[in-house]
Amino acid sequence: MWFASDNTSPAAPEVMAAVLRANQGHAMSYGADAAMARVTERVREVFEAPEAAVYLVPTGTAANALALACLCPPWATIYCHRTSHVEEDECGAPEFYTGGAKLTLIDGANGRIAPDGLRDALAFTARAGVHNVQRGAVSLTNATEAGTVYSPEDVARLSAIAREYHLPVHMDGSRFANALAFLGCTSAELTWRAGVDVLSLGGTKNGCMGVEAVVLFDPARAWEFELRRKRGGHLFSKHRFLSAQMESYLCDGLWRTLAGQANARARQLSEGIASLPGAKLVHPTEANAVFAAWPRAGHRAARAAGAQYYLWPGHQTLEGPDDEPLSARLVCNWSTTEAEVEGFLNVLRAGATAPEPARP
Repeated sequence: MWFASDNTSPAAPEVMAAVLRANQGHAMSYGADAAMARVTERVREVFEAPEAAVYLVPTGTAANALALACLCPPWATIYCHRTSHVEEDECGAPEFYTGGAKLTLIDGANGRIAPDGLRDALAFTARAGVHNVQRGAVSLTNATEAGTVYSPEDVARLSAIAREYHLPVHMDGSRFANALAFLGCTSAELTWRAGVDVLSLGGTKNGCMGVEAVVLFDPARAWEFELRRKRGGHLFSKHRFLSAQMESYLCDGLWRTLAGQANARARQLSEGIASLPGAKLVHPTEANAVFAAWPRAGHRAARAAGAQYYLWPGHQTLEGPDDEPLSARLVCNWSTTEAEVEGFLNVLRAGATAPEPARP
C-alpha cells in the first residue's frame, strides 16, 4: 500500500523496453542522437507548436530552475504560490540558477494562485524603483501541490494579468499529464494558447525512470537555455537514454493513459476516505493526489498494516486521542491497483469500527 509519492513508483514497461533498445550499439552524444530529433518533432506535434524548442534534463528541479533562469534576471522576482514546488522543495535552486532572483509568494485556495493576489503582488513590486527587486516572471504549477488543477481559463486569466506587466509565464508541469487527464483538453489549450511561454513537462512521476522536458514555445530563448543547461551540469553525454524515455512516454498517448490510471485510483481512494466516519477531504481530488483527514485511530491501523503515506503537515504525530483527526497526503501512480486502494480502505474501515481498548 504505497501512497507516499508517485516518485516511488516503478518505471512503465514501455519505458524500460525503450531504454533497453537504446542500449544497442552506438549513438551520438549530448542530444545529437536520432531519438532526440524524434522527441522534438513529437512534442511539437502534441503541443501544436511547430517552432517550439525542446530540451531534456534528468530532474524536475533542473527543469524548473533552468527554465526560470531564462525568464527572470537576478534583480527580479518570480511570482509563485506559497506552496509551490519551486518555493518548498527545490532547496533554493531557482534562486541559485537565476543568480539571485527572489520568490514572491502568493496565496490562493487549494494550491492555485488567486488572480487578485497576483495582481496585488505585481502592483506592490518595484514601488520604490531601484531600491526594490523588479518584476520578473510568473510560475504556475499544474497540477498543483494540493492535487488540484488550473483549467485553460484559469491559466489564461493569470497569464493576462502577467501580460499587463509584460511578464513571461512558466508552468511547472511535473504532473502536467495528470492535469490533462482530468481536464480532457489539449496540450496546446493548457499552455501556449493560454499564455504560457515555457513548460517543464514531467515524465519521472508518471512512468519514466528520470526525464523531464523543457518546452520553450518562443525559440528565441533556446540558445540561452542550452548554455545554462551545459553550465549547470545537466547536459547528459549519453543523452540517448533520456531521449528513449521521452520518446516512448509520448508514443501512442502512453503518457495520458498512465496519468488517467493514476487519477482514477486517486478518485477511488478519495471517495472511499470521504465516506468514512469522521473523515473529510482537505482539497478537491482532481489529479492523482488525495489530501484528507480522518481520526488518528485509522492512521495507527494503516501504519500497522504497512501503508506508506505522509501526514501532511509533517509535524503531526500518531500519539494522542484516537478520535482526533490528522490530515495526510496520499499519492497514486500509474501502477496503483484497485485492489491496493480497496485494501487500504478496508484497513481504515476496520480501524474506524474497532472497539476502544478497556480502560483500567
